[in-house]
Amino acid sequence: MERELARERTLLRRRLAVAAVLTGLVMLASLPHMLGGVHLSWLPPWFTSPWSQMLLSSPVLFWCGREFFTGAAAAFRRHSADMNTLVAAGTGIAWLASLVATLFPGVLTAEGLPADVYYETAAVILTLVLLGRLLEARARGQTSEAIRRLLQLQPPTARVIRDGVASSIPVSTVVVGDLLQVRPGEKLPLDGVVEEGSSWVEEAMLTGEPTPVAKGPGDPVIGASMNRSGSFTFRVTRVGGDTVLARIVELVRQAQSSRTQVQRLADQVVGWFVPVVIAIAIAAYVLWFLFSGNGVLAMLFLVSVLVIACPCALGLATPTAIMVASGKGAENGLIFRSAEALETAGQLRTIVLDKTGTLTRGLPEVTDFERLPGGVLPDLTLLALVAAVEDRSEHPLAEAIVAYAHRRGADVDPPAVEAFEARAGRGLQASVDGKEVRVGSPRWLAEAGMDTTDLDPLVDRLERAARSVAVVVVDGLIEACFGIADPIKPEARSAVAALRRLGLEVVLLSGDARRTAELVGAEVGIVRVIAEVRPGDKATVVRQLQEQRTGPVAMVGDGVNDAPALAQADVGLAMGTGTDVAIAASDITLLSGHLGGVPAAIELSRRTMATIRQNLFFAFAYNVAGIPIAAGLLFPLTGWLLSPMLAGAAMAFSSVSVVTNALRLRRFRPTPLPMEVPA
Repeated sequence: MERELARERTLLRRRLAVAAVLTGLVMLASLPHMLGGVHLSWLPPWFTSPWSQMLLSSPVLFWCGREFFTGAAAAFRRHSADMNTLVAAGTGIAWLASLVATLFPGVLTAEGLPADVYYETAAVILTLVLLGRLLEARARGQTSEAIRRLLQLQPPTARVIRDGVASSIPVSTVVVGDLLQVRPGEKLPLDGVVEEGSSWVEEAMLTGEPTPVAKGPGDPVIGASMNRSGSFTFRVTRVGGDTVLARIVELVRQAQSSRTQVQRLADQVVGWFVPVVIAIAIAAYVLWFLFSGNGVLAMLFLVSVLVIACPCALGLATPTAIMVASGKGAENGLIFRSAEALETAGQLRTIVLDKTGTLTRGLPEVTDFERLPGGVLPDLTLLALVAAVEDRSEHPLAEAIVAYAHRRGADVDPPAVEAFEARAGRGLQASVDGKEVRVGSPRWLAEAGMDTTDLDPLVDRLERAARSVAVVVVDGLIEACFGIADPIKPEARSAVAALRRLGLEVVLLSGDARRTAELVGAEVGIVRVIAEVRPGDKATVVRQLQEQRTGPVAMVGDGVNDAPALAQADVGLAMGTGTDVAIAASDITLLSGHLGGVPAAIELSRRTMATIRQNLFFAFAYNVAGIPIAAGLLFPLTGWLLSPMLAGAAMAFSSVSVVTNALRLRRFRPTPLPMEVPA
């Protein structure tokens, strides 16, 4: 893509340079005529002759601007008209009229008409249009700046371990399954899974998350991210176009080349606008020729109408804004799959948030560790015993307890565990260093005949807070109680508040028990909670919200079990911290998994659509105001004539205004979420 853009810009720059030089010479040669026939002694007569002007202007039209004529011919063969039709018609007629005056000046003077030529008009118009095209090409290049930075992060070589020997090879020769070694300060060549070692990896350019992420055995790593400390080896899982980086580039490219409803409407407007303008131009010529009998004057009006009405700015209004916004979204970790998603996001009225993995982290964690009054063992000793038992279990709650024990600094060398037994739905028990350890639900203890009177108030408080409770008993004595929950993301409340400030109704959709879902909703500030919904029924809920006809509905989920709802929604936003399904199934992917990306995407969409509306206003304002003047509306009253050259400058200025306005989107910054204060 970069090479194609570079070739296009190089060709446009070359043609514009040639056109600018030749147009400057043509304008210099026509200077005496533009000054009312003043003789300039420093300009030789042969240079100011119509023949010299014709020779200088011809390459501008038929080499520098040939794409306009070939485009107009292609449209004519399709029995249609487009922007190229107006550019080719306006400049071509000006050049042909001048050629007639050059070849047959006596015929015109015999009719009492001046044998004026307007080669400089045709040349100036095409040069200005080429300038607009170059600005558009530069805008496309500037929007890919984020992509270029991403691509530049990928190192050209990788250190591969084959047959126990490490060697550097080109990244293009690495295959899936290769074992790569990464040292401190190096960039990861490709995607994979850590096999040995640990480190902190910075993924900011890919996910938008500035904090380095801890990586250890079994953790996925993303190519083009930076290894900050530690060495590790990882097994390559994706290469080439399958990598996360390559998919991001392709998604941005697709978004930049797609069309919105506004763009399709603009194309339809151009479809009927061009024939109407041509009809107005012909009518202006006929009327002025009948009223004045001056064919040259009538021709000036015809050419002026065709030139000023050129809808170049109309054609640039939407694509330039979409391209800039797509690139800006990529810089902020927002990947829009299509321009239509970028457009619709700004029109949302309802947004549905999944709970697990979206509002919450998606993994259970120990949130409470409460010691009972009768407990005798030190905390670290107790945690080491519990971790030794729980380490034998594959239950997610067991993993949470083991992780908590390790974070607290419990002995990493687990004591010997004997007579391990797991009771389904109850808990675990085992003998550890001669001590009988039981970890399980309060109900299990009651069934075993233990006195839980002192435990009941604590259990009730934790369960009211939607915590799963695990009680620890050592040698028949109740020592402690764990409260385990899926913790809410720290930015969740701020993100929900930001969405409400944007005027959206926020709905929490969850398959969990109503009590748990309502507690989470209350904590993050969501009033409307729909709970106990199976994954397959989430799409039905979204469809029912759409049928309420309050406006487009968005769904935010993790992209796996929420896939049907993501597809049903008008806009599906997937948390990119999930699997590849998130990127493949969503309309918008939030690479960092940070909920702040949801209001940021909506803000960017609204800013983009506002820019497009401004661009369309610029385009139509010039056309609507300029066409009557170019057609000679003011000429009978004031004698003022909008020459074709001034008309071309006005048309080109509208294109420059549109492109410049679109490039203002590069200054977009999402409204930062307020910092959450830990409870």
